[in-house]
Amino acid sequence: MNLHRSGVALLSVLGLLALPQSAVAAMTTATTTVASARPMLAGVPLDFGLFALVLLGVALFHRHTLRVALTGAIAITAYQWLYTGFKSGAGSAGLAGHFGQEWVTLANLLGLLVGFALLADHFERSRVPEVLPHVLPDDWRGGFVLLVGVFVISTFLDNIAAAMIGGSMAAVLFKRRVHIGYLAAIVAASNAGGAGSVVGDTTTTMMWIAGASPLWVLEAFVGGGVALCIFGVIAAKQQHAWQPIQKDDTVGAKIDAGRLVVVLFVLLAAVSTNLWFNLRDPAVLDHWPVIGASVVLALLLSMVLRSPNWSLLPGALQGSLFLLSLVWCASLMPVEHLPSPSWQTAFGLGFVSAVFDNIPLTALAIRQDGFDWGFLAYAVGFGGSMVWFGSSAGVALAGMFPEARSVTAWLRGGWHVALAYVIGFFVMLALLGWHGHPIKQGSATAAVASGLAK
Repeated sequence: MNLHRSGVALLSVLGLLALPQSAVAAMTTATTTVASARPMLAGVPLDFGLFALVLLGVALFHRHTLRVALTGAIAITAYQWLYTGFKSGAGSAGLAGHFGQEWVTLANLLGLLVGFALLADHFERSRVPEVLPHVLPDDWRGGFVLLVGVFVISTFLDNIAAAMIGGSMAAVLFKRRVHIGYLAAIVAASNAGGAGSVVGDTTTTMMWIAGASPLWVLEAFVGGGVALCIFGVIAAKQQHAWQPIQKDDTVGAKIDAGRLVVVLFVLLAAVSTNLWFNLRDPAVLDHWPVIGASVVLALLLSMVLRSPNWSLLPGALQGSLFLLSLVWCASLMPVEHLPSPSWQTAFGLGFVSAVFDNIPLTALAIRQDGFDWGFLAYAVGFGGSMVWFGSSAGVALAGMFPEARSVTAWLRGGWHVALAYVIGFFVMLALLGWHGHPIKQGSATAAVASGLAK
């Protein structure tokens, strides 16, 4: 129990220490201004205390995470309904307005998490992982190559899909004896790869829609690549000591072409939908959950070839509902803006994103403007890997490997992820330097903020 508390506390303290005193003061002032009429606890709105209790409950009672998250979401919603009101107003009208702002994000996540859970089963049953051993090294390097593959896949696919595919391959190649540190590494690889691509992660897609050039986030590959070499090697050796990789292809294994076609069809649908609307009509993405819907629709259409394993649906829905509850709680927090853009702020946000959903964090950063968008993409994208519920990829993988739903085990086995994040960030800073600038050129206020950050 003490280790649970110390692990979560360590992440919080590291994030706080990463912020300069002026930035902490700015965040406190901003929150207090917004919530001047709200009940306070030690100078902080009570909403944050309730959310902290939810996160602590998830960490302590990892066998009851869904109940804790749902109870917390209901409690915080009821508290704001009865006492403080929502960002969109008071009472039922305020709740309806807030839901109207968040439902697209929630629906997209639901479609992606459930859809990719079924897709991962398609991929495993295609038996492709069973014919991979002969192309992978037989020692710990085989596990490392697999992580590199997950990193690469996530650069052009959603990081949830990359993590699920990586988990499916690991389950077969390691006879379902996957070390918790290696599971953390799979999530970290998917998030690190997605951080440098505007189609690899929801946060970078949000930056792209807001006006960021795809070239701006490419520098996140520098930090992500360095981090991969650190956590990847350590995790691969952990896994090799725990359960060596399968050396030979499974005897008699034959690829199910039909299921492989389904996998490729669904992935193509997700990528093409994302690209089409980002390039042709980005406004649609703000009003309709077209990416999640495209995955679900493609799965249904592909039933003419192979039907999904519907018995997985209840478990996938439970995992999705858990994450949606945390995202909903995070969206209710009364934060109007972040500390002034600087590398210290971005560095601290990486630790914050381990326990606070990175989608609202990114939305706040875009609204405030003036960040170095490659650093921000790396921080909020990769930082969530430090705790299993810190990213949608982690929650999805925990659905396949329930033993991952322990903060203690994750921190103990995946300690190298936090180490890699820190080293990767400072290598980026040393090689590239911090260059904050407006996400949309011509914004006078953002230009001023950018100049101050430098």
